[in-house]
Amino acid sequence: MLWFFESLSIETERENAMIARIQNRLKSDEKGFTLIELLVVMIIIGILAAIAIPIFLSQREKAQDSAAKADVSTLGKEMATYFVDGTTFPTVTQVDERYLIGTDDVGASSTNVVLGTETGSDGTDWCIPVTNAEGDVAVTTGYQYSAQGGLEEGTCAVVPEET
Repeated sequence: MLWFFESLSIETERENAMIARIQNRLKSDEKGFTLIELLVVMIIIGILAAIAIPIFLSQREKAQDSAAKADVSTLGKEMATYFVDGTTFPTVTQVDERYLIGTDDVGASSTNVVLGTETGSDGTDWCIPVTNAEGDVAVTTGYQYSAQGGLEEGTCAVVPEET
């Protein structure tokens, strides 16, 4: 039982010494951080940056893809609306950052979104493609909106003309 009290006495002396060191540090005129503390903080910031930067960069590409999807969806819905009243196949163009179906202005184009060549001949077989050079999916395969499938990844299939 005596060894228990001796170990308590040793622990109490250690705690007192540690408290005394902390009190001396607080009383001294030393202010600021040690080099080790600064290095540890810099390493932690570096690790967090290494994790966050790739995630941030992929979010930009996803936003560019969303812009392409939004543009082609708008064009597709406008084209479907056009065929409610119109009977002839219109041209879809991108002029001065605006989209035109026939001569009707249907809205602004998003930055970096490029309109492809629409295909079709009537209200049941048309397709409109777009790409975005800054996107992830939109840069390679692009997006399309068609009368048959709505919004999809890929480009419009060119339908051979009947002879």
